[in-house]
Amino acid sequence: MAAQYSVSLAKTMRDLGYESLYMPRDPGELYIYSKEVNRPGLPFAGYDGYFNPDRPQFIGLAEKGYFDSVTDEERDRKINHFMSKNPCAVIITRGLEPFGNMLDKAREYGVPLLRTQVSTSDAMASMISFLGVQLADRITRHGVLVEVSGEGVLILGSSGVGKSETAVELVKRGHRLIADDAVEIRKVSSKSLVGSAPENIRHFVELRGVGIVNVIRTFGTAAVKMTEKIDMVIQLEPWDPAGVYDRLGLDEDFVDIMGVKVPATIVPVKPGRNLAIIIEVAAVSNRQKRMGYNAAQELMANLGMGDFEPDARELDIWKG
Repeated sequence: MAAQYSVSLAKTMRDLGYESLYMPRDPGELYIYSKEVNRPGLPFAGYDGYFNPDRPQFIGLAEKGYFDSVTDEERDRKINHFMSKNPCAVIITRGLEPFGNMLDKAREYGVPLLRTQVSTSDAMASMISFLGVQLADRITRHGVLVEVSGEGVLILGSSGVGKSETAVELVKRGHRLIADDAVEIRKVSSKSLVGSAPENIRHFVELRGVGIVNVIRTFGTAAVKMTEKIDMVIQLEPWDPAGVYDRLGLDEDFVDIMGVKVPATIVPVKPGRNLAIIIEVAAVSNRQKRMGYNAAQELMANLGMGDFEPDARELDIWKG
């Protein structure tokens, strides 16, 4: 059974800037469970099929115009019917005043009534984006997430391989830390993953031999970021002399995370290798590939090899 996530009405109001017109109790105790939103035109018109009270309901100029076209008695009857279904929240847009008996019925049925100054379309778009992140399916992976040259890089590897030390070096070079040790990964769409740190360990890094470091206090607010899209995965592993590592970069490898394919690179670790610089170059190269440029393919073309697949002997020549 899939886990059900929720977000409190208090956080929703704070992040989206909603004004409370009526709140039945502490908004920190009220929750939204659905990623979807709704405009209640059909329920107002008398059709209740597929109505889901877990969806936030938005009321704007169209609904007001509809009620202006009916009698006061019919308007109040329809609003009563709608509020009796106990929607999780009703948001009035464009700074409109509650009309008819809406405020009275919100109090009668204990329905949170909120207001925003923005248009209905913009308010719904903001809510959908907000809920898409807050209620997304999620997993937690042991690793480090950093933003490098605008790319979200998830660094994985066994304990002690140097993930946290590399993250600190990247921060010193002007990049930003999102999470160390535990990365909470949310699937915000069929093609997008967003990572963040659990709140209780956010901005902290553990360095063996040094201890716990608070990155935001040590390097400043520019050194951290709350969330970041995951654009690539780098797997750190101890150098294996018998291992086969990519030398050209013609082929792309991917790792599957929650059904999303993410470009992946294995970086062997041994003394003398500057992992921070390697990851910087890997991040920029990944962005270039997304933009349609592959340096290895250009080199092959310059050498007249085109799409030709080099055999083992030719690869040995490249390796020197």
